[in-house]
Amino acid sequence: MLGDAFVPAKTVVWAAGVAASPLGALLGAQLDRAGRVLVQPDLSVAGHPDVFVAGDLASVAQADGKPVPGVAPAAKQMGRLVAHNIRMRLSGGTTQVFAYKDYGNLATIGRMAAVVDLGKLRLSGLLAWWFWLTAHVFFLIGFRNRVVVLLNWWWAYWSYQRAARIILGDDREPPPAA
Repeated sequence: MLGDAFVPAKTVVWAAGVAASPLGALLGAQLDRAGRVLVQPDLSVAGHPDVFVAGDLASVAQADGKPVPGVAPAAKQMGRLVAHNIRMRLSGGTTQVFAYKDYGNLATIGRMAAVVDLGKLRLSGLLAWWFWLTAHVFFLIGFRNRVVVLLNWWWAYWSYQRAARIILGDDREPPPAA
């Protein structure tokens, strides 16, 4: 649907640019071309050793010179290191350098189809989809969250209804009064 008009299509492609949060620019630190903050190896900001940046707002290189990808596993690893480094700074210790560990990639590519790349283990299709589902549920925190996510996925799978919605409209229209 495009507004009120139905547009028939066999293939729909959605693409988005990747840009960092504008928050990085507020630090006054050096940014890369995507707007990520160029951080020191310990994830601190140059000239501000008590300010740390982690996740997809941080621009840091791996040992091989390639940038650390802006994915959740990298952000979790950065968060763990930043917490450690803050404790070290507060106790007068020295900080550690960030070293990204790539544990692999999982991605769904359709109904009952996924790809798994864990180095030597590579799967695709239904087995990979079950692996993806199990891994994602495993990493959720709490039994209740796992049950709710499984029920939502089950409903979406059998009803063909997706939770994601695309909102189209004229952004020149003023927002409704509060």
